[in-house]
Amino acid sequence: MAKYDVYGIGNALVDMEYEVEVTDLEALGIDKGVMTLVDEEQQLRMMTHLAAHPHQRSSGGSAANSMIAVSQLGGASFYSCKVAGDDLGHFYMKDLLDGGVDTNHHTEKEAGHTGRCVVLVTPDSDRTLCTFLGISGGLSMKELVTDALRDSAYFYMEGYLVTSDTARQACIEARSMAGAAGVKTAISLSDPNMVRFFKTGLLEMIGSGVDLLFANEDEAKGMADTTDLNHAVDYLKTLSREFVITRGSRGALVWNGQAVVDVDPVQVEAVDTVGAGDMFAGAFLYGRCRGWEHRRAGNLASSASAKLVTRMGPRIPADETRSILRSFL
Repeated sequence: MAKYDVYGIGNALVDMEYEVEVTDLEALGIDKGVMTLVDEEQQLRMMTHLAAHPHQRSSGGSAANSMIAVSQLGGASFYSCKVAGDDLGHFYMKDLLDGGVDTNHHTEKEAGHTGRCVVLVTPDSDRTLCTFLGISGGLSMKELVTDALRDSAYFYMEGYLVTSDTARQACIEARSMAGAAGVKTAISLSDPNMVRFFKTGLLEMIGSGVDLLFANEDEAKGMADTTDLNHAVDYLKTLSREFVITRGSRGALVWNGQAVVDVDPVQVEAVDTVGAGDMFAGAFLYGRCRGWEHRRAGNLASSASAKLVTRMGPRIPADETRSILRSFL
């Protein structure tokens, strides 16, 4: 049996989450509902504009949220990332380790600035991300821990890493190592902008195909260059042996390699959708690592992500996550 259920790699970002109005996005000139890379100066201007808004912070990054979800459910996860030796870097590592996730950061960290993500949540529960990668933009093969990677059931990479040449190459090399070691490979497409502007790089990360792919409906259609969901499903079959297409309040579709399985939504009043797809991926991976069939894993993931969106922030307390799990045992 593998030591880790999932070995993830992704950006290490401290999330700074604000509740805003659409007029704030317009004033800042920010595209709504997607992730945009910004430099530190741009991000500091945003934070100055939002100074009167209360905010909360947590260790974030898409794959990190998924790895914490795996851990909260009782699984074992590992996260390769890059933080600096600044205050935010120490905060990030403590939050990650407190979440039960093992990591490559057990030695002295480099000087620099830990990445930050300003998360803007509008009254319709949509989230807009403005990311300054900081030192995370230099994530590379050096952050890989190959023994841990080979001793995992799944290797999971976030699509956001496509924007960095060194991080993208690290994903490609790690995917190759995972395949050679019999470790299943998985990827999240992460964001419509990643598909829109970096599709070629995402295809390089996917290579000859992965075992499991996660996408929302917009990302799936974007990869297939179509507005037809059925065409998107057919296209994703050429990239991955299994995949999940999340559809928000309409649930999700899961291709199990033979048929499309419908996962019903859990109806809730959404407050904040930050981290919903990350929670879905983490819970689904947890279920699959335990041999659950796809519908059961999907239903757990749907329930966990539905609970998440009823509150602010990218995760829920561990006791609430375990309470959801108990209803599926």
